[in-house]
Amino acid sequence: MKHRAIALALATVAALASLTACSGSDDASKKSTPSAVIESVSASDAADAMHNAGIPAKPTGQARTALLAALREVSPTLVADEDKAVDNSRNQCSAINGKSAKVDWSAQQRFGTSSHEVSDAEAKQINTALTTFCKTA
Repeated sequence: MKHRAIALALATVAALASLTACSGSDDASKKSTPSAVIESVSASDAADAMHNAGIPAKPTGQARTALLAALREVSPTLVADEDKAVDNSRNQCSAINGKSAKVDWSAQQRFGTSSHEVSDAEAKQINTALTTFCKTA
């Protein structure tokens, strides 16, 4: 029995040693990193992918002001963090434009926080408020 335990321990050490000896070159590992993949995607390809997913571009100026005002009418807590509200809105457009069966649920999940749970009625109002904005995708 002692011999089996020793043999198993030696086999484990040998296996671990062989794994560490098989590491690839630095160049190969750099090519497969997520940042390298992201850098290879052009801005127009990224914009096309967002458009195809039903996500509009980040609004600026008057469009941003109008979007935040529409959400504020539903509930001021939705825009406590304006940048997050814009991101939530853009992402919710993917559900609206994709005609998701759970569009109201999606709004509740995206806009709800630990300090404000979005009601069913608010979710419907959010989706109504976003309709015009989402058409820009």
